[in-house]
Amino acid sequence: MNNLLKNSIWLLIAILGAAAVGGIALNRGESINALWFITAALCVYAIAYRFYAAWVAASVLAVDPTRATPAERLDNGRDFVPTNKWIVFGHHFAAIAGPGPLVGPTLAAQFGYLPGTLWLLFGSVLGGCVQDMVTLFLSTRRNAKSLGQMARDELGPLGGTAALIGTFSIMIILIAVLGLVVVNAMKHSPWATSTVAATIPIAMIVGLYMRHLRPGQVLEASALGVTLLLLSVAGGGWIDGNETLRGLFDHEGLTLAWWVMAYGFAAAILPVWLLLAPRDYLSTFMKLGTITLLAVAIVVLQPDVKMPAVTQFIDGTGPVFGGKLFPFVFITIACGAISGFHALVSSGTTPKLLTNERDIRMIGYGGMVLESFVAVMAMIAATVLDPGVFFAINSPAGVVGKEAAAAVATISSWGFPVSVEQMQALAGKMGEASLFARTGGAPSLAVGMASIFGSAFGDGLLALWYHFAIMFEAIFILTTLDAGTRVGRFMLQDMLGNIWPKMAETSWAPSVILTSALVVGGWGYFLYIGVIDPNGGVNILWPLFGIANQMLAAIALCVATGILIKSGKFSYAWVTGLPLLWLIIITSTASWQKITSDDVRIGFFSAANDLSTKLAAGTLPPEKAAIAPQLIFNLHLDAYLTLFFVALLWTIVFDMLRVCALHLAGKSVRPLTEVPHSPSQLAAEWARD
Repeated sequence: MNNLLKNSIWLLIAILGAAAVGGIALNRGESINALWFITAALCVYAIAYRFYAAWVAASVLAVDPTRATPAERLDNGRDFVPTNKWIVFGHHFAAIAGPGPLVGPTLAAQFGYLPGTLWLLFGSVLGGCVQDMVTLFLSTRRNAKSLGQMARDELGPLGGTAALIGTFSIMIILIAVLGLVVVNAMKHSPWATSTVAATIPIAMIVGLYMRHLRPGQVLEASALGVTLLLLSVAGGGWIDGNETLRGLFDHEGLTLAWWVMAYGFAAAILPVWLLLAPRDYLSTFMKLGTITLLAVAIVVLQPDVKMPAVTQFIDGTGPVFGGKLFPFVFITIACGAISGFHALVSSGTTPKLLTNERDIRMIGYGGMVLESFVAVMAMIAATVLDPGVFFAINSPAGVVGKEAAAAVATISSWGFPVSVEQMQALAGKMGEASLFARTGGAPSLAVGMASIFGSAFGDGLLALWYHFAIMFEAIFILTTLDAGTRVGRFMLQDMLGNIWPKMAETSWAPSVILTSALVVGGWGYFLYIGVIDPNGGVNILWPLFGIANQMLAAIALCVATGILIKSGKFSYAWVTGLPLLWLIIITSTASWQKITSDDVRIGFFSAANDLSTKLAAGTLPPEKAAIAPQLIFNLHLDAYLTLFFVALLWTIVFDMLRVCALHLAGKSVRPLTEVPHSPSQLAAEWARD
């Protein structure tokens, strides 16, 4: 009877989920309530976690809760530290949940709500969640080695070296875009800047509290940290209203970029328990609290989605970014469905903190499920706006016109009416001078969130809600940037350790400082490129970010598929092989278009040539002409990087296929590098307790 009841409940969830997805997919011409999006997401995620994730963990991976993890065996008090599973979950979620689930769906809304929503729901449970969980498991079984190092050990020198270089190079691009989005969000926003700055000393206080003052008292430390975080939000509003203090936190983008670089360096060299883990853990409260509040507000308000299911811009003429629906919706929405950056975290910091393998499903698969839900919330927040307002905020001035009257005329001609008065009134309510051409996705998402919060909990506090949302986005992103920099340091130490073994010692201070400086210098350059770009940097870096991110996911799935086949699990290889095939198709197609397209809004080379022609003819405005040589160089650099990434990806794919073919033919290949089983003392203590 008990089993019958459980089965009936899951059957009802499946029917409800199918009805919700069907309603979203088949609706045409009529408004659709945002509740359908939440219902569809929760049902799809619940079924996938309960059944598919459990099957993969038990049958494909065979997780073993009695096995000692690297955090237990290699505990050094600095990088390898057995940590409470909820803190690890918080750190992992905070580290993976960067701008992708917030900005990607917002930008992709130019295609309409339907394509992006379907990709978020099914791409995540079949691709992104699987990649995260499998990578976390494989790294945990290999002394928490990085993705690139695992590729070198399992595939051999050719594919392994390509993976090492590829993962590190791609990671540099990813972190640069994280920094760019957060700089654009904090630029000339003293409220957001002061609040984000306050989270750093707050995290260190909590880290010291849990490490030395009250070890093991997680609830006490959490209460202290959350209280201080809420006070920092309120304090940010007070600073924003104080003319004297406001100037201390009101900065240009380039100044903020230097501060972000300094923070990334500090996060990479300080002990993980002092800054990284407690900051990410506390940021998770802010993130989950805000997303939960947003979901509650949507349930209370039940807003209608105003963006059409599909817009005319699926043909590639969209104002937010160039490119057709295929492949660019899959490139633009990265982290909410599948993200290669997650593989770096899953094979970087997280396995060094994992106390027991039984938590891999919750942290790996569950963390990605939660991020995908965040992305669905972002899609809702973007699409409940009037489409005219959405395009006015997100369309660059170079596309719609610099003057407000020209911009609204252009946008209205697309069939999305908006007026100057409407935009001025909205900006006034949000406490901003103007909302036109605020590219990057973050401002429009903040407007959408503030509108929902204001309608549900009080319309008189729109400015407070808007700046709270901007701060929320900045915190969301910085926690990924700091973890990414630390992962980059580990990766570079692994690579240099192949030349000089001493450099691979994660506790050796000279290696830590040198590799951290090199990593920050690498992504700092691309951050600088984005900051000086007159179009806000998004158009020049986001497509490269999306392509690089999905290529990195393909590399991770390549390694996972190769290891599964070498482990004698050929019948299960489709679990990682099918999403790998899809990623190869979309990344190769997008790369080809970004390199060869004659459309200046798509092709890197064509955009560089167009800019060169205008510079030579003297038709560029003086301010753009001054930086045109740098922009031309950067466009060429993006094009050659794309070519380089494609070459690396296909090298790894062919090498993985070569190794698998040799293994299946019974020929000699590199042995599996999984460490021998050793009993976990922590698991035994947990069982006794």
